[in-house]
Amino acid sequence: MIKKEIFKGILVGILVNTIGLVLATLIFSEDNNIVITLKIALAEGFLGKLISLGAILNLIAFFYFIKKKQDYRARGVLLVTIFVAIFTFILM
Repeated sequence: MIKKEIFKGILVGILVNTIGLVLATLIFSEDNNIVITLKIALAEGFLGKLISLGAILNLIAFFYFIKKKQDYRARGVLLVTIFVAIFTFILM
């Protein structure tokens, strides 16, 4: 049961991070093509910064789960956030 709740939190964390990445890409890009903007970001070396900006939305999911007393789901979101932080550190 606990593993199931943590897994749900991980899925929510990945989904929210992906939505945040798309929003950050749309906000900071000059054109509306997400794929081209991500390729340019990878080539120019600022993809990690966009991914980190996307992870900001994980705060909302984390505190939502804390407020609803769903601590294990919040733990899953936190695990995804830590993984993203390590990934962006390695990517840079």
